[in-house]
Amino acid sequence: MTKPSPRAQRTRDALLDAGFALLAERPIDAIAIDEVVARAGVAKGSFFNHFTDKPGFANAIGAQVRAALEEQVTAANAGVTDPVARLAGGMRVAVDFALTQRKQAIVMLRGLEMATGQNHALNQGIRADIEAALAAGLARTEAARSGVRYWLGLCQIALIHVIERQPDRADAADRLRDMLVLGLCGLGVPDARARDAAENAAHHLINRL
Repeated sequence: MTKPSPRAQRTRDALLDAGFALLAERPIDAIAIDEVVARAGVAKGSFFNHFTDKPGFANAIGAQVRAALEEQVTAANAGVTDPVARLAGGMRVAVDFALTQRKQAIVMLRGLEMATGQNHALNQGIRADIEAALAAGLARTEAARSGVRYWLGLCQIALIHVIERQPDRADAADRLRDMLVLGLCGLGVPDARARDAAENAAHHLINRL
């Protein structure tokens, strides 16, 4: 891809910043392109120079936030080889993200409604961990086809719970523990292994380790 000119990059960044602010307030269907360009301070035609339509625009914004979250997950799982612990760690980081960066979490969920495909670039970490769990005999065979969407759904539910209820860290840890036990066992992870991973993730969330 050709690198955009500095001017084009500034325009794109202004549109994304404006879209982020608006998505934090309401879903993309309730946002007019005229609002976006007015807040960004650019001509309406500039929007279509960078984005095909509103869903693609929302996806670009959500992808930015998700990429930042994935960096946090990668850092938290550095040196962790157990796929069960990695999956638990990823959900724990997502819950912490919703607790500490609520607006970003809202924007991510609103912008990435369609980013649930197993082969979507943003899901490669989850896919790799589920494939590793399958290879180690820690997941049901059904996880090969449906495990990514299943785990994404659970993570989204965990995020929505924090966004809507705004629990304290201890309450969020209790819910994370329950969801991890149910989620990991649903994947096929043995009960004791799932409970250990869930307890460890909840402990880390409370203490922000």
